[in-house]
Amino acid sequence: MTKLQGNKSNNTALILGTLIAAALIALALFAGRGKNDAKAQADTASGAAVKAQFDLSNKPVVGEASAPVEMIVVEDFKCPACKQFEGSIFLKVENDYVRSGKVKVYSVTWPFLAEIAKLPEDDSKYAAQAGECAFEHGGNDAFRQYKTILFRAQEDENKVWATKERLKELAANVPAIDQAKFGECLDSDATAARVDANEAEVKASGVNGTPSVFINGDKVENPGDYAQLQQAIDAALAKK
Repeated sequence: MTKLQGNKSNNTALILGTLIAAALIALALFAGRGKNDAKAQADTASGAAVKAQFDLSNKPVVGEASAPVEMIVVEDFKCPACKQFEGSIFLKVENDYVRSGKVKVYSVTWPFLAEIAKLPEDDSKYAAQAGECAFEHGGNDAFRQYKTILFRAQEDENKVWATKERLKELAANVPAIDQAKFGECLDSDATAARVDANEAEVKASGVNGTPSVFINGDKVENPGDYAQLQQAIDAALAKK
């Protein structure tokens, strides 16, 4: 799993006069907004079960709508461990559970690697936005195909490779995508707000690395271990 290495910290500065009041107001607003994040972090630290906090109403999905088990996969398209997960574990889940109508799999993109690597361009976010544009202008199947192509085209996570031009070139390999609308969507950052909303949900769910997997809202501790993932899926199915 590729993990987030620590949290950003704000430098403490001495603020005089009216700036003190402004800082206190900002702190109050931040505290209110961060309640979900703080709770998720506290639950993780205490060993409490981490529950998913995702709105699945507009997320790309693979599988039948009537499937009794919901699997959520959180990934960064620049994450090498995610590429490995998609090329092995996900294919097994698809073969063993998705095709039989037992599991539906939702995709959530969390672009953080470019920021962690301090790259000059946030191409993790470009790739996440491109995925959302593919979904917006092609649907679930187009997203799935584009996602596969992105992972196959993946390069070194410590360099900028997922440029907007490259992402558009890769999208041209998916006939179901409306290329003109996709290009306009990516160039205008039309899906940036959706990617930011995903990030807020990811943090509220206590995710600190990719890939992360939830089964019916419960986090799987080691999704790279297919036996453990199967156990979680089978347990969820047994409750239905």
